Amino acid sequence: MKRFLTLLLAMFVAASTAVFAADMPKVGDKAPEFTLTSGEGNQISLKDYKGKWVVLYFYPRNFTGGCTIEAHNFQRDLDKYTAANAVILGVSVDPATTGDRSQKLFCEKEGLHFKTLSDESTQVSQTYGSLSTYPATDKHPELKMATRNTFIIDPDGKIVKVFEKVDPNPHSEDVLKALAELQKK
Repeated sequence: MKRFLTLLLAMFVAASTAVFAADMPKVGDKAPEFTLTSGEGNQISLKDYKGKWVVLYFYPRNFTGGCTIEAHNFQRDLDKYTAANAVILGVSVDPATTGDRSQKLFCEKEGLHFKTLSDESTQVSQTYGSLSTYPATDKHPELKMATRNTFIIDPDGKIVKVFEKVDPNPHSEDVLKALAELQKK
């Protein structure tokens, strides 16, 4: 835990030198396909949700303050998403099923009933322009984390809304409002 807190502090100190992924998909683009491992150890692909609205949200780390708040708010509103024919997929670079930061442990401990997916290779986060890299220092190795961005993907697989660097507190409500507006069209 102490090592993690030290790394987290280093991340904030190095924030001014962080390198953020460029080239984020835009509204109107076809959502890049992916397959990632869930906390249950299953392979989850975007194509599995064809015909549904997908809320694809990227978040930095399991068990951190903002990420836990954001996940709890999505969980709180899960019935509203289900009623809107939408699924929630959370993505971080944490491991899927092993270790104290795993997707499995995060979902179990926090009572999450939507899929959180592991992007340990960082490829999907990078493809979606949602990867932050914090350079190595004398005391800490390079650190890569997902950037807090969200994409609403329509039932045909097209990106219809992008939220960048979101505030985790009101984010679920903001996504629900946007989803309702998009579904009126």
